[in-house]
Amino acid sequence: SRFENGSSVSCFPPSDVPSALPADTVLLFMEFLNLTRLPADVLQGVSRLRELHLSSNRLESLPAELLWPVPRLRVLDLTRNALTGLPRGLFWASAALDTLVLKENELEVLEAPWLHGLKALGHLDLSGNRLRKLPPGLLANITHLRTLDLGDNRLETLPPDLLRGPRRLERLHLEGNRLRELDGALLAPQPGLRYLFLNDNQLVRVATGAFRGLRHLAMLDLSNNLLASVPEGLWVALAPDVLDGFDLSGNPWICDQRLSGLYRWLEPQKDKMFSTNDTRCAGPEALKGRTLLEAAGSQ
Repeated sequence: SRFENGSSVSCFPPSDVPSALPADTVLLFMEFLNLTRLPADVLQGVSRLRELHLSSNRLESLPAELLWPVPRLRVLDLTRNALTGLPRGLFWASAALDTLVLKENELEVLEAPWLHGLKALGHLDLSGNRLRKLPPGLLANITHLRTLDLGDNRLETLPPDLLRGPRRLERLHLEGNRLRELDGALLAPQPGLRYLFLNDNQLVRVATGAFRGLRHLAMLDLSNNLLASVPEGLWVALAPDVLDGFDLSGNPWICDQRLSGLYRWLEPQKDKMFSTNDTRCAGPEALKGRTLLEAAGSQ
């Protein structure tokens, strides 16, 4: 079909990889085809291609030169494949790529050189893989990144320099991992961060200065962790007039004087609190089962 000064080509099962594509192809969909591999020259002759959708196949690897003929490519969607890695050099000609989706593959490791060449990347989705750790310098040259999704992996720690490359990150998804603590310096390079998802981890500790400088944070989700307490000064960094919502539910809060900083912050913010009924005290005995808001009110 014709689309925006070019053709849109969609291949549906039981079709196969097309042997020739119209030279004016700008959108290409090859999804649900059970492909395990792609010919290295499949994109030869479609230099105007803007979007390549390869989701829901069984791709185990990609040819290093696959994207070299399509330097204008802006979107690459590889959701639900069987990739365990990427070839070095894949993105050497991909200076225009804005969106890279590698969601629900079988990545256990990442190597920083795999991403070399992605000068304009704005959205990187690595969710739903098997990542246990990330290499230092992974995003060192990815300065325009706005959304980073690392949700639903197996991450236990994060490299301290993870966010030092991007200059204006807005969304950070870390939910559904195995993180045990949030370091004081991790988020510091990202004063413009607006959405932070840390829910469904194993957080027992959040450093005092973890949110320092996050004056634009609109959404914070810390639900379903192992937090019993948080440092007194943690909350002062968050600008009350900017915050739209937050979730602290599903944690084993010990509602004693060590939560006084949280109580003071909570009172004027309570209208923005999600799951208030599931945000309860696990102790001490006298307050067990009471909501955090009730505990705050009784202080």
